[in-house]
Amino acid sequence: MRGGQVAARAPVIQFTNCRILRGGALLREDLWVRGGRILDPEKLFFEERRVADEQRDCGGCILAPGFIDVQINGGFGVDFSQASEDVGSGVALVARRILSHGVTSFCPTLVTSPLEVYHKVLPQIPVKSGGPHGAGVLGVHLEGPFISREKRGAHPEAHLRSFEADAFQDVLATYGGLDNVRIVTLAPELGHSHEVIRELTALGICVSLGHSVADLGTAEEAVQSGATFITHLFNAMLPFHHRDPGIVGLLTSDRLPAGRRIFYGMIADGIHTNPAALRIAHRAHPKGLVLVTDAVPALGLGNGRHTLGQQEVEVEGLTAYVAGTNTLSGSIAPMDACVRHFLQATGCSVESALEAASLHPAQLLGLEKCKGTLDFGADAGVVLPNVVLDPFPHLRLCFTSRNCSCNTTLPFINCLN
Repeated sequence: MRGGQVAARAPVIQFTNCRILRGGALLREDLWVRGGRILDPEKLFFEERRVADEQRDCGGCILAPGFIDVQINGGFGVDFSQASEDVGSGVALVARRILSHGVTSFCPTLVTSPLEVYHKVLPQIPVKSGGPHGAGVLGVHLEGPFISREKRGAHPEAHLRSFEADAFQDVLATYGGLDNVRIVTLAPELGHSHEVIRELTALGICVSLGHSVADLGTAEEAVQSGATFITHLFNAMLPFHHRDPGIVGLLTSDRLPAGRRIFYGMIADGIHTNPAALRIAHRAHPKGLVLVTDAVPALGLGNGRHTLGQQEVEVEGLTAYVAGTNTLSGSIAPMDACVRHFLQATGCSVESALEAASLHPAQLLGLEKCKGTLDFGADAGVVLPNVVLDPFPHLRLCFTSRNCSCNTTLPFINCLN
């Protein structure tokens, strides 16, 4: 039986008494789901002559697209930058656990590593659909090793690289292939970087600018070559200066290609970025803001020493440092906490906060027709945050199986099954 026929025979679920985030607004409409897809109820009524098989009352809460985390280094003791014979089981564990924080899709992120790590790990992280078993894998984010030594942050200096004369072949030799890669972070001031940017974008890989000392002119040239993203804005780059704002200046640059939108990641964990900086970035370019966790393997664990690739990380309270230094080393805040902090710190609308974790990363990756949206035909991976009093005091979970209800006190609502 073909997939379309199977979907047509699946039960139709109608979620009622809810507000749907659609088109940048919260609409008092029902959400109709079948076979992991959002339905157009008019077509269902008038073309198929069908009604809902089940109705589920959402208690007046919001239904929003599932969150997408495009920069997460691991979590719950799993380090994506550690080579092993069974990388897939670690990815699956993280995929399962981040569902409890509303994340339905993610890009496993590798920090600067020895070549053998890339060659061993990358083939073991294929693109994978999400569902009740765990968040979907959209492709790997390679953060390094082609980054600035001065702004390397928590990346080990011994494994940093520059582009050789035959730059793109050097990239292929370093990573051992790009089949499972979705994003590459690089420093645009490195020699031959623009050639690499053009080659990567021609393959459909998103190029992000980060860990860099680039001035604004160099950053603008990188965008003209195809770069579309900025890795964790304000962190690991030159600070904003009124005579040369550096990469930060891309948010208001008038030298970008016509129709090109620059997106930028923000770690809204209350540690990496001051609330005033969050407000400045959001007010300067709200439609490009992408919330990321930059979570390290210590996410979900307690204080103490943990790994991040080739480095040791010391966790103290809410902060992770490279062991023995005061250098920040990623975050231990999950995505729902970042959305909550961003909402509170900026005073933005609930719609804007939710879209920064869903629609904007989907647009960055060219997936906005199926993810990050509740439009008809899109994937039905949905979060249900209750914002009646305190923003997101809890999220709720629902599978489309008949023995679950919308009132289960769990992290998100997943209609992909």
